[in-house]
Amino acid sequence: MKKFLAKKMMLLVGLVLLGLTFSSFKDDDKNFKVAKNLDIFNTIFKELNIYYVDTINPDKSIKVGIDAMLDGLDPYTEYYPEEEMGDLNLMLKGSYGGIGSIITYYKGRVAIDEPYEGMPAAKVGLKAGDVLLEIDGKDLKGKSVAQVSEMLKGQIGTSFMLKVERPGAKKPLEFKLTRESIQIPAVPYYSVEANNTGYIQLNSFTGKPSKEFKDAFLALKKKGITSLVIDLRNNGGGLLDEAVEIANMFIPRGKEIVSTKGRIKQGDRSYKTTREPIDPEIPITVLVNNSSASASEILAGAFQDLDRAVIIGTRTFGKGLVQTTRNLPYGGNLKLTTAKYYIPSGRCVQAIDYKHRNEDGSVGRVPDSLTTVFHTAAGREVRDGGGIMPDVEIKVEKAPNILFYLVMDKLIFEYANDYCVKHPTIASAKDFVLTDEDYNEFKALVNKANFKYDRQSDKVLKNLKEVAEFEGYMDEASEEFKALEKKLSHNLDRDLDHFAKDIKSVISTEIVKRSQFQKGAIIQQLKGDEELAKAIELLKDQDKYKSLLKPGKTNAEQKSVATAK
Repeated sequence: MKKFLAKKMMLLVGLVLLGLTFSSFKDDDKNFKVAKNLDIFNTIFKELNIYYVDTINPDKSIKVGIDAMLDGLDPYTEYYPEEEMGDLNLMLKGSYGGIGSIITYYKGRVAIDEPYEGMPAAKVGLKAGDVLLEIDGKDLKGKSVAQVSEMLKGQIGTSFMLKVERPGAKKPLEFKLTRESIQIPAVPYYSVEANNTGYIQLNSFTGKPSKEFKDAFLALKKKGITSLVIDLRNNGGGLLDEAVEIANMFIPRGKEIVSTKGRIKQGDRSYKTTREPIDPEIPITVLVNNSSASASEILAGAFQDLDRAVIIGTRTFGKGLVQTTRNLPYGGNLKLTTAKYYIPSGRCVQAIDYKHRNEDGSVGRVPDSLTTVFHTAAGREVRDGGGIMPDVEIKVEKAPNILFYLVMDKLIFEYANDYCVKHPTIASAKDFVLTDEDYNEFKALVNKANFKYDRQSDKVLKNLKEVAEFEGYMDEASEEFKALEKKLSHNLDRDLDHFAKDIKSVISTEIVKRSQFQKGAIIQQLKGDEELAKAIELLKDQDKYKSLLKPGKTNAEQKSVATAK
């Protein structure tokens, strides 16, 4: 018996050693391949540097090589050389040294698009529409937006002179600006809406959003709100910890909000609420859309999985990947994906599988048929692999094609400049109305500019004609095509009238923000917001609100109950 056990033990030890040997061979083979290919890359660059017909810029060439390598992974893994670290810091901290203004390209020059309230640009009196001519006497003609942006940014406390051309002014104006730490607000607006419903717009999870959110929520509590709408639309995310902090204001201590799992053990972590919530009972609705991503999906997903809020809007983006940063030699940095995150039900919302690419290198979303069913704390069905599907889905009509081109061609921007010259003061954002007479003036400006835009109907009709001709149907259908071409003929005045509501809304926002900044623009945009109205309506009907958070209905049944009028 002892001999048998001894033989068995020897065999077991032998298998373990054999496994370790194979593992060692595998690791050695991988390390050899890494060393071999790095040596090949190094040698190729040296040969090019010595023998190539033209002089090679080493920084640019290596950067192109690195970027091409990272492009094969995912869009969130990026290399930042020392000179681009400002972009990474802005992404992580939401702050930079500058004047606090969005700039844009306008009529061959860079111009102020929107100064931030309370920041250096606004303090000295810069306005949207101001065309930038010189910085410290250096002519900016021919400079790109990126180049001018770098010139405006700099060390906090440093000053410079800026010369601008202002619409309606007879001669250029000069301003002395001192750079400050520019912190982009994560909560640009909050208010009390109908039925004592609080509204908080959360634009980002960079900087200190949890502090801003807490201050806003406590201010609304003092005003007597009895329910809350959290607006995460177009919030692209940021810091995971900040999403957990905000969730903790409404979710009891000790609840897991999110966990991460990576290839190495350091990527595995669980994030739980650590304090008692400020208000664990207040009814909440969360607005999301297809641009709500990352930390936004963690917050919305945690609320949904823990049955703490009703999610309203359209399916979110579907980013379930976590990035960390690694310091590199010579002041650079590598932002790389190190883990996936999982919300309380255990699901990951990542919509695109970058590991398994098509033969042409493209990637696609995970089809709904391949997603897995998970369950919320109360037992409601939810799915992974495609973002957060709202409890109440609201289909939002796409902006008309003509509006895109009016914005891109800066015709709305130009009209707002002219309008503000003629109207130095306007009504508050809540009361401002663009009249029919004003809109007729805008239409006249568009017609005078000989405005052209891409019409999707023309493209589709052209493709259909080509197919009909190829398949031999053109002779029989020629009269029908002529009639359709006549009906779809280019009619600018008709389109400006047909889409007047959408166009007027954008014009009004552009005008209001010139004197009332971002807050005024948000107030203007929220007028007639159907999703916000649906959120407030649902919070008013507590029976319907509570029914959506209970199990027992299929997703389709839940949606039909929620969307019925």
